[in-house]
Amino acid sequence: MISTLFSFLALFASVFMLLMGNGLLGTLLSLRMTSQGFSAQLTGFIMASYFAGLVAGSLFCHRLIQRVGHIRAFAAFAAVATAAVMLHGIFISAPVWSLLRFFTGIATIGLYMVIESWLNECSTPKSRGRVFSMYMICTYLGMGCGQLLLNVGNPQSQQPFFIVGMLLALCLVPVTISASVHPELPEAGSISIRRVLQKAPLGILGCLLSGFITASFYAMGPVFCRQIGLDVSAVSVFMTVTILGGLLFQVPVGFLSDRVDRSLMLPAIGFMVSLISIAMIFIAGKSYLLLLIMMGIFGGFVFTIYPVAVARTHDLFESRDIMAVSSVLLFIYGSGACIGPVAASGCMEILHSPSGMFVFCSLVSALYACAGLFLRKKEILSIIPVEEQVEFVPMRQTSPVATAMDPRIDPEVFENDSERNE
Repeated sequence: MISTLFSFLALFASVFMLLMGNGLLGTLLSLRMTSQGFSAQLTGFIMASYFAGLVAGSLFCHRLIQRVGHIRAFAAFAAVATAAVMLHGIFISAPVWSLLRFFTGIATIGLYMVIESWLNECSTPKSRGRVFSMYMICTYLGMGCGQLLLNVGNPQSQQPFFIVGMLLALCLVPVTISASVHPELPEAGSISIRRVLQKAPLGILGCLLSGFITASFYAMGPVFCRQIGLDVSAVSVFMTVTILGGLLFQVPVGFLSDRVDRSLMLPAIGFMVSLISIAMIFIAGKSYLLLLIMMGIFGGFVFTIYPVAVARTHDLFESRDIMAVSSVLLFIYGSGACIGPVAASGCMEILHSPSGMFVFCSLVSALYACAGLFLRKKEILSIIPVEEQVEFVPMRQTSPVATAMDPRIDPEVFENDSERNE
């Protein structure tokens, strides 16, 4: 295992630096907008532009990669992302920042696609599960460690933007000096959203819920912290603990997910997120230690909604449909992520309280949980015996290409589909 993972060390290093820079930039911008007097609503709209870019990029970035090759495309995406970072530091303007966030989202998903297709091409069926798991760990750790870089330099200066630009530039090095052959982008196939919704409503709504809450946390979490009086150092720890909580909960939640009916597991997670969000409303501004503990638990449940929802959906489809279905689920997640920050910031404005973010999270989670139980009671949901459920796989929302490494895919089916596409 060690020798296998060591062969991917360069790509993992690129992933780690890319996610560190990306994680730092998102939190930094939320803090800067708060200090510049931007309203919570405007901040939410600007931050949502990034997720709109992710959705848009997922639709056409693969064409550029196929046209110019992986290394050139990776260099182009990294250059666009780096330029956008530097421009953030030069212009303090809501329309400009919104546009820059959109293009940063496009460039970021392009970078994900290149790295993930490389990892997929170089991994064997036997090593795919280990490589995929290590990749997911790198993404969580990168995002978490990026938050701690807020303590390096003054967030009100241009120094943090230089750090982000440096990380994005350095993530180029391992990929551009690689002597590996150009990998092929896996074909995702196509399947209608309507078909997935009809067959797996709980899974597709779970991905939508994950988009709502995850994007709201990344976009408005720093704003919430500043409005309750936390300093920059405390904000960085707040964000880091939440993200690492999401990483740590993957194992226990995954263990339960493989042994409990997921049509009950998902509503249960929804209720837990709702209850923790309500608790956060009363904890905010009081005990910082208790705040961190609760946010670790909050992140643990929130960041497991997506992989459990994906597993639930795959319970109802054949192995050959996983790539196509996962693309639909990622699109639904992205759509929710575009709405989440705007809706959460709207709640903060309407209630005139930073806790409006958690009011939003509590409401949508409770609605999801109630909808799941209602659908189950009305026998609209298909009940899959526990022993027939697919295996839970920890995962983050990156790009559709990552699904090609999903160990639940039957390699023979995938290879046969690829041959037919050729």
